[in-house]
Amino acid sequence: MPAVLFGSISTVADTSELQRDAFNRAFAAHGLDWHWEREDYRALLEDSGGADRVAGYARARDQQVDAAAVHATKSQLFRESLAAARLDPRPGVRDTIAAARERGWSVGLVTTTSPANVAALLDALAPAIGAGDFDVILDADSVARPKPDPDAYAAALERLAEQPGACVAVEDNRGGVAAAAAAGVTCVAFPNANTAGHDFGDARVVERLDLADLAPAAR
Repeated sequence: MPAVLFGSISTVADTSELQRDAFNRAFAAHGLDWHWEREDYRALLEDSGGADRVAGYARARDQQVDAAAVHATKSQLFRESLAAARLDPRPGVRDTIAAARERGWSVGLVTTTSPANVAALLDALAPAIGAGDFDVILDADSVARPKPDPDAYAAALERLAEQPGACVAVEDNRGGVAAAAAAGVTCVAFPNANTAGHDFGDARVVERLDLADLAPAAR
């Protein structure tokens, strides 16, 4: 059967600005005089990986920074923000999940963020969307290599016993699109508030999800 694979937590609910705010608060907590404005952050999101993003930013400024520690603080602050936020699914997401299930399609969440971030997102979205809406959920602990490596999609396909051509991925960043393509999965780009305007290559870009638009991609 076909499958819709949501490729990041921000394809389900747009958490991009919460993430940026958490980065800036983490910088302050670690005594760094950094502040990522939206334009800065949009450019940085061209590449995947929060800790790598911090490390690269430090190198560009010839600073010694414990990127892993900064990112761990950021993740904790992000989860606290999720717990306090009034979070809604992105446009069309709830209806797309419901329509997919009505047609007998599988639905997956195929991300390489931490299990704690996935749990915090689903807690924040309940009862609109919960873990029970997904046939498979992958996170950073599920695979050895994060996106843009295709491991997460390969693992999802194996667990669902699906072929790549029967699935469509929904991604909000270039690394995710590259991961889906490398796994042979057709991808639809659903940019978030801070990846809108990025170059997603051959991926079709949508502003709202609709299963009718995704169905042709899942041949």
